[in-house]
Amino acid sequence: MIIHHPILGPRDAQEFVYLGDASLIDRPDGMTAGVEAFHEYLYQRTNPAGEHQELWYHEQGDRSWLVITRNTVTHEITKVELARDVARSRGRSQ
Repeated sequence: MIIHHPILGPRDAQEFVYLGDASLIDRPDGMTAGVEAFHEYLYQRTNPAGEHQELWYHEQGDRSWLVITRNTVTHEITKVELARDVARSRGRSQ
């Protein structure tokens, strides 16, 4: 599988480490969220068939974090973004 890195261009997926659902960017605030919010964050995730956003880490490259939109049925990648840009667009800091 080829991942089109937004800075480095096409890279082999073997350079990356899959780290799970991209909703992990939206971690609840530990001071105000409470136990229920953390329980939901840690354990209550969906396992969708179809288009899904995932976190990938470029371990054997520039060590960037990416949010990859991928179809879990066909493995087609439709979008690759730097995770910091996604976090900023969601109103979260780096």
